[in-house]
Parts: sequence; C-alpha cells; structure tokens
Amino acid sequence: MNPPDQKTTMSLPDSAPNLAAGTQRSGVPGEIMLLLTAFIWGTGFSVQRLAMALVQPFTFIAARFLIGSVVLLPLLAWQGGATPKDKETGRGSGRAWLVASLGCGGVLFLAASFQQVGIVTTTAGKAGFITALYIVIVPILGLFLGKSVRLAHWMAVGLGVSGLYLLAVTSQFTIQRGDAAVLIGALLWALHILAIDRATRKTSGLKVAFGQFLVAGVLGFIVALAREAPTLDALKSAGWLIAYAGIVVVGVAYTLQVLGQVRVQPAVASLILSLESVFALLAGMLFLGERMSAREGLGCVLMLAAVVLAQLKSKPLDAVTQEDAGPAHKAGQHED
Repeated sequence: MNPPDQKTTMSLPDSAPNLAAGTQRSGVPGEIMLLLTAFIWGTGFSVQRLAMALVQPFTFIAARFLIGSVVLLPLLAWQGGATPKDKETGRGSGRAWLVASLGCGGVLFLAASFQQVGIVTTTAGKAGFITALYIVIVPILGLFLGKSVRLAHWMAVGLGVSGLYLLAVTSQFTIQRGDAAVLIGALLWALHILAIDRATRKTSGLKVAFGQFLVAGVLGFIVALAREAPTLDALKSAGWLIAYAGIVVVGVAYTLQVLGQVRVQPAVASLILSLESVFALLAGMLFLGERMSAREGLGCVLMLAAVVLAQLKSKPLDAVTQEDAGPAHKAGQHED
C-alpha cells in the first residue's frame, strides 16, 4: 500500500479504474455502492447458513466464486481493453492484473474459507458482527503502513467498537471454534480491504474483481477435491442458494465494493461495509428465526451513528495535535 505517489493520509489516488470513473460521472456516490454491498453481503450470511445443510464449505466456495467470475465476463467485454493513457503509464498491464488477481484472490479465498467454516457452528447474526471487527483492524493496519486516519474516523471506530460489544458480546460470551474461525476471517477481510485499495491503483477495478473471483474459485475447487466429496446432487439441492451467493453476493456485491472503494477512504469503506452485520442480524431474524434483544438494538444504533460520523470531514489526528502545540509545528503541513 505504498505506491510512489503515496499521500500522508489514508486516501485513494486521483486516477480511478475506467468503469469506476464512468460510474462517478453518472453521479452514483461510492458510499451508496458500498451500502448496497453491505445489504447484499448481510443477507448472504443467512444464505451461507442454509447452504451448509446441503453442501460442504469448500464446494460452496468454489461454486459461488466461479459463478461470480462468469457473471463478470459480459461486463469485461463491454469495458474493453486498456485505454491509451493506461498503456502509456503501464496501468492495467497484464502483469499488474495478474499480480492483483493472485494477491486479492488469495486473500479473498482465505477470508471466505475461515468465514464459511466458522459459520457452520455459529449463527448468521453473530458471524456478521464478529466479521465486522475489521472496522477496527483496517485503520490499525493502515498505521503500520505509514497512513494516518482523521479524528472523526477514530471517533467513529470507538462508536463502532461499542456497538459491536453490545451486539456480539454477552456475559456468557465464549470463543467457540466457529467464532474463532470467523474472527480470523475478520483479520483477513481487513487485509482484503487494503489489498483492493492497492490493486485498483494499478489496474481496472472490474478486472481485479474478475481475477480475484477466478483465483478464489479455483483454489476452492482444489481444496474441495482434496478434502470433500462434491456431488452433482448436492450442488443441485443447493442450486438457488449457490446462484444467489454467486450471482448477487459475488458477481454484483463484490464488484460494487471494488468500484465504490476506489473513491472512498479505506477506513470509511470498512465502516460502511460493516453494516453488513446489521443486515445479517435482520436477515437471520427473518429467515432463520433469530431474535434481537434491546441491547443488540442499541448496538445497531451505535453502528449507524459510527457510519454517519465517519462521513464528517476533520483534520488528521496528528494535525490536530500539532495545532494544539502551536503554530511553529504547522510549517509544511497541509490538509487534503
């Protein structure tokens, strides 16, 4: 996450993927794309839970991601090849796409695997909120990569953590095997957020989406053959669940993530995408009979407040500290 033109704050480059740029001109905000992504992903937790009664985890992963990659083929054909500017700057080269696909696809496969294995023994709502812990992990990882985060974002992270505590932690809370697997997945989702941020600086967001789905699907297929016994009957019985997970959750939602994230700071993107946990709980209530307590409802309110706060403009925390120290420390400083 350290390109030559790296900025001092956690922001994205001025250039954006071809298709994303076209979307931006049409006036569709990246935040709206990410919110829709969160809704689709949230309902996907219930689909994943239902599918585990019919098909094994890695077979499901392979099918959903391979279907997702196929869904993008018409869009890739419509987008066309690299523009003359891309060819001149080297952006969108075959090598850049291959590296991005392997990197993002590998992390995507690992994150999805831990989540899918974990969700077998935990609830959809709980898995959604444990996964949302990446809202804390993303800015922390960003600091290790030399980034700084705006003060409002840190305040939003505090609200988000409080909301997650109310939503996911009780006096009887224990880390079961499924919960631990989903928690590891949360770390990997944070790495995926940062991997996408870097990859879309160097190649088309749509091509990154296709490449990572294909890589994750192939890896899932290899593991399924090695560890499971996939059958055509099992795939047929879970057909509509796999179709939803592949076409909507993967083909549509992950693409919206890539196209939306190129115009939203990673810390803000992680907060918006963490709303999938709220949608996961609501979907679990509707489709799986899960219920939400008053405590969990308060947690939802805090999560919504965190997302709103994350949209407010403020100075980086280090800039605020320097202003408090005096004008002598502001030499050479500027606000994005």
